[in-house]
Amino acid sequence: MSLCVLDSSVALAWVLPGEGDAATEALLDRVATAGAVAPGLWPLEIANVLLQAERARRITRAERQQALGLLAALPIRVDPEGASHAWGQSLTLAETLGLTVYDACTLELALRLGQPLASLDRPLRRAALARGVTLLGIEA
Repeated sequence: MSLCVLDSSVALAWVLPGEGDAATEALLDRVATAGAVAPGLWPLEIANVLLQAERARRITRAERQQALGLLAALPIRVDPEGASHAWGQSLTLAETLGLTVYDACTLELALRLGQPLASLDRPLRRAALARGVTLLGIEA
């Protein structure tokens, strides 16, 4: 069992300059110990945002590689089943809650596993609360 379902917004706060705070750093420590699970698209989101940050000269290539190394070293399991729910439950959640399908995949995973959600994304947090998902104590 893992601590939570992890949204990319939190993981990016750990590795992008000026994004994290005491609460996200405390969560990093907890995830390093207890582990987390992330939706299948998580590595793609992380890689894309970090590449865009590098292209915008917000971080260097070395910092991008260091960030990816840090995240890869954490006990974060990427869910292999998310794509099989994309055209069903995830799409339904996106339609009914006004989410992107990407965010709905994260919510679907939290619902399917019955685990709390760690996210800084306000619309996703609101939707999770509406569906009865526990949020970890970090704020957007």
